[in-house]
Parts: sequence; C-alpha cells; structure tokens
Amino acid sequence: MDYTQAGYLLRARKAARYVSLYGLSRTLAKIRGQYHMKSAEEFSGARWVNERCRHPDAPERCVALIGCGNYAYSNIAFYLRKRHRGFLRLTYDRHKSRAMSLCRAFGGAAAVADWQEIVADPQVRLVFIATNHASHAQYALACIEAGKHVHIEKPHVVNAQQLDRLVAAMRRHPDTKVFLGFNRPRSALFRRLQASLATQAGPLMINWFVGGHEAAAKPWYLNPEEGGVVLGNLCHWTDLTLQLVSLHKAFPCRIVPATPPGATSEVVVSIIFADRSCAAITFFSAQAHAFEGVRETLNVQRGGVVANLRDFQSLTVESGPSKTRWRLRHRDHGHEANIVSSLDRALRAGAAGEDVAYVAATARLFLAVREAIESGGTVVVPPEDPERGPGRQPGGREA
Repeated sequence: MDYTQAGYLLRARKAARYVSLYGLSRTLAKIRGQYHMKSAEEFSGARWVNERCRHPDAPERCVALIGCGNYAYSNIAFYLRKRHRGFLRLTYDRHKSRAMSLCRAFGGAAAVADWQEIVADPQVRLVFIATNHASHAQYALACIEAGKHVHIEKPHVVNAQQLDRLVAAMRRHPDTKVFLGFNRPRSALFRRLQASLATQAGPLMINWFVGGHEAAAKPWYLNPEEGGVVLGNLCHWTDLTLQLVSLHKAFPCRIVPATPPGATSEVVVSIIFADRSCAAITFFSAQAHAFEGVRETLNVQRGGVVANLRDFQSLTVESGPSKTRWRLRHRDHGHEANIVSSLDRALRAGAAGEDVAYVAATARLFLAVREAIESGGTVVVPPEDPERGPGRQPGGREA
C-alpha cells in the first residue's frame, strides 16, 4: 500500500503503530523510504557526483549498492550508516532517480548509470546486491570474478544453473567472501531458541504459520522468472528450518506439497529430513494490506523442550515444569545484525564468508520446494555428492 497517498489519519496511525513495533528511528527510515521510491530527479550522463560528500576517495568509503529500492534505502544503507557514516562510495539502480536519491541521503560519493563501473572500481571492496531476484546471481558473479566481496539479498539464485555458476565462482575465488541476505537467523530471539533446543537430543517437530504482505503490493514477485512466492518469500522460512535442523542432519529430505492447484500466493508444504525431523510451513499472502507487516508464528518441539516464537518479538520456552518468557521492546528480524556482520567480516582479515556447502544447501532446499509446489508431487533432495559438488544436485520427483 502506498501510504504517501493515504489520508492523514491513516498515515498517523500507521506511523504510531510502527514506532511501537520498530522504534522511532526505524519508523522514520521506513517513511523516508516510501518517499525515496517516488523520487523523480534524474542525472544525465554516466555519473552524478555528490558535491556534499566529504573525502570521496577515503579508504573506508569502500561499499557499493547495486539496487537502490526501498529495502536498500530503509534497511541496508540505514544500518550501515549506523555502524559507519562514511561507508558509501557508489550506487547503481536502473532507475537513475533512486540511485541518486539514496546516494544523496546517505552521503555517497557518486551514483552511476552503468553497474560495471562498480565492478571496475578498485576502491570498492564490498557490494550489496538488492535488485530483482532473477538478476542477483548475474551481478554477484561479476563482482566475485573481479575479486569483490558480495552480500546477496535473498534469494541468491532462482534456478539450478545460477547455483552451479555461483558455487563454481566461489570455488575459483576462495578469498572472495559471499554473504546472504537471510536475516532472521541472526535475530536475538532465534539464537536464544536455538540454544534452548540444543540442550535436547533427537528430531524436531517444526510448524511455521506465516502471513505475508498483500500479494498485489509487489506483483513482480509472482513472475515465474523471479521465482514466484517461494523464492520471493517462503525461502526465508525454508532457510530458518534448515538452520534449526542443521546441514549435516538435513539431507536427503522429502518434500510433500499440500497446496491448491494453481495457487500463486498460498503455500502449504511438509518436509521430512534425514534425521526424522519434520517441518510444516503454511504461508499465505494477505488478501488485503497487512497493517503490521508480516506475521510469523513458530511452534517447535525437541525432546522435553516446547517453544513458541511470535513475530520475532516474543519467545516462550517450556521444559518440564519450567517456563521462560522473553519479550523484546521492538521486533528484531535480524536485519541489523546480518547487514553489519557482512561489512565487519568483509573488512576483517581472517573472517570467513558463508560456507559453499551452506550456500548450495539452502538454495537446493528452496528450489526443490518450488518444484514440489509447482508440480504438485513429492520431491526428494539427495545428499551432497562429492563427485558432483554441492551446486549440481537439484531435487528429483518421486515416481
């Protein structure tokens, strides 16, 4: 929903609700992001130089953004500036107005009309990629081949061929670090939940119930070439489920869909993992605008521990007669921790990026889930085959 066109009362109620959910500074960033998306001033020529930028060639100004939409504005740039105000060097977006608007707002050195300038700039060390889903891998591959670290927003690939190329590039350039935009595993409450479950042994029973954004709000998400709702949204929760089970206990896994034929924004899917852990994910895109954004409820059990996580703001853990509750003042989806971690690890000698096996495994899982939902049949994701490599094992339908 475009709140810039809404009545004053509705805008005031939305802002007040978001202050209670996310805090004042985060809410202001979201509001500014809405107006950023409507920016119309464009630059001519190959680049716009920000004359207000101090020390544009300073060595700490080593980050570039490819894709300057609302998420890049109100999340990536917002949190990076909290850590280091002079981080931004270059911005690119196919809408020149957005590249210029973000560059000006966050004190970047310049906005460019050709993303290849970012790849060629020797001062850029880390590139955040936040474009349409189908283009993520293309930009990431070019940056990796140029020796730049990359943070790829989800999903990092939209098909097995892109995954093959990404994994191959990571293997050719082991000193180049790759980070993924799966932010929720870095949420404070999710980490506390993992610690509680780690006290128990055996398989998990996992149930996700997720209400997403209004489907009509981002219609390009539903385009098949962009990966549809599974790669646009559901991959968050397939990744979280994989984080709970762990890579070495997950495969082979069996994916069973229970989604109505032809459904594009309502998904029900079950996953049975190698260690006998079971997960059920129910996802629906709201039919009307979701006033408080995405709503998420996780119920999970392992051994004697039963836990409930709601909207990454409250967590209840029960173990026998013991019940412990945590509630945060504001929702924490892990955005800040994930984004800042990418910057810190990219610039810190000896710090590692994401492991190739994880980059491949989380993609293999969400690609197989999409295959199961689109085909209406059961799909089995095999274990990693050392002879073929982690990127070359798509799921296979059961006979």
